[in-house]
Amino acid sequence: MAAAAAAEALSRVADVEIDGGGVFKYVLVRVRAAGGPGKDVVRGHGWAEYHADIYEQTARELAQQGLGCECLGGGRLSHRPEERKIHVYGYSVGFGRADHSVTTEKLKAEYPDYEITWADEGY
Repeated sequence: MAAAAAAEALSRVADVEIDGGGVFKYVLVRVRAAGGPGKDVVRGHGWAEYHADIYEQTARELAQQGLGCECLGGGRLSHRPEERKIHVYGYSVGFGRADHSVTTEKLKAEYPDYEITWADEGY
């Protein structure tokens, strides 16, 4: 039963939560249920001064649901909703560069009608 509850808690975690527009930092986070499977999620917000701010808030929210997590890295997102474009780039000084190809696949699933690109260049 615990495994089923863990899987259900994991399934309720949104794959992508990003701001509606602008240029902002993001983190790629692996979420795990105790003894259960994991999944990677994208969190990006303009209010964050540091990548760690986003990760720490995400970790707190997940802990309240009984889930653990680890930061896989970070970067930046340029979200231009009026053009239906998101560009993934850059890195986190504290967490290193996220795998932007993973982030891009998550974003494509969430924004199927967008043009989503990524590059390892830039900060």
